[in-house]
Amino acid sequence: MLENLGADTTPKKTKVKRKRKPMSEEQRAAATERLAKARAKRVVKNTSVHPEVLALPDDHPMSYEKVKEWQKYNREHLKAIKHQAVSKDSKERAEYQMTASYVKNLSTYIKDKVWLDSRYGKLREHIMEHTCVAMAYDKDGQPKRNAGTYYPDIRMVWTRELQEEMNNVG
Repeated sequence: MLENLGADTTPKKTKVKRKRKPMSEEQRAAATERLAKARAKRVVKNTSVHPEVLALPDDHPMSYEKVKEWQKYNREHLKAIKHQAVSKDSKERAEYQMTASYVKNLSTYIKDKVWLDSRYGKLREHIMEHTCVAMAYDKDGQPKRNAGTYYPDIRMVWTRELQEEMNNVG
């Protein structure tokens, strides 16, 4: 009697599994249709993704699928270089910080459709082009332009050569 004092002697409850009532073919087809409808509704109601990002085609350079792939790769890379966050080498710390900020920027783009980085791609290999959305003018009424920026009024990227050409003419 004394040896059983510490042990739990209450019997364990077993869960009774009830058998389902078999479905007819019509019921099964209706259930399948309801489930497919619910799954489609769930995909459309993805509120953490900006609707314009979801609307981009898969071959677009900034499509949702591509950005998710870049995000996954860079998160894994960030885990692999986690030790570099406290490294004595400034280049290693900088690599860690750049990767961490890139992952954060990718999340911001997916959620808000605002690109905060000057580069894009899986390895940040591409440089973003700037686009002028509102023209600025100097006192004489001449448009102000920056090299490397796309201007819709001339339908091209403004270059230093074009700037020098305009300065020589005027």
